[in-house]
Amino acid sequence: MPVSATDKRTAFRKLHESGCFVIPNPWDAGSAVLLQSLGFKALASSSAGMAWSMAKPDNKVERDDVLAHLRALTAATDIPVNADYENGFADDPDGVAANVVRAVEAGVAGLSIEDSTGNKAAPLYDFDLAVKRIAAARAAIDKTNSGVLLTARTEGFFVGRPDLDETVKRLKAFAAAGADVLYAPGIKEDAQIQAVVQAAGSKPVNMLTMGQSVADLARLGVRRISVGGSLARVAWGEFIRTAKEIAAEGTFEHFKQGAPGAELNRLFTQRLNS
Repeated sequence: MPVSATDKRTAFRKLHESGCFVIPNPWDAGSAVLLQSLGFKALASSSAGMAWSMAKPDNKVERDDVLAHLRALTAATDIPVNADYENGFADDPDGVAANVVRAVEAGVAGLSIEDSTGNKAAPLYDFDLAVKRIAAARAAIDKTNSGVLLTARTEGFFVGRPDLDETVKRLKAFAAAGADVLYAPGIKEDAQIQAVVQAAGSKPVNMLTMGQSVADLARLGVRRISVGGSLARVAWGEFIRTAKEIAAEGTFEHFKQGAPGAELNRLFTQRLNS
């Protein structure tokens, strides 16, 4: 029997109460089902992975395409799904709030809003506007009475503004504005991670692993670990190597690395029968 959105949201909140867990990033329903079968307790969408599957670069997908993608992921799995909701697909707080409600309606257990503008000349929203956007997302979620978890992301280390003091300042303000989880993708040094964890106080911190192990990040106080588009890149990497071999050599040696079709059919048959 399918697990309700309410049950998924309750389970997602409990995951954040203690310990450290990996929240891997599928790029379609099939990869989401496979990750659930391996025992992961929650998943997060990947804006990059989804975009590449649509022959688009990251951050160039439309809101409605993302919402359809989120509905597909939540329908395919019985575990919580966190939405990589980019900048909320709006600049103004009211627009962010309206779009957050649409994501909640898609069945997600959590969603992230980032302070990246997509404008290379001014890659981050001004501080005050960035905080207002998080506050608007918080208010919108609260009005739904859904219990959806709000993650606030500051993207300075991703967009060429690697200022740790500014990162910490923004995360503290996002926490005060109602964010449940704090996230600063791109930081990788132990001292940087510790500064973010300390700034978060009692709020759980999500970390994009830059190669560090679960044990390493847990030791630093990280509660949740994402892999971003890395799983999708691994899949694309093997696909590209295999296709290049065929095109250049006329051989098919890389086919030996493929997953057995019978194993995949068995996995997806189990899902249909569950």
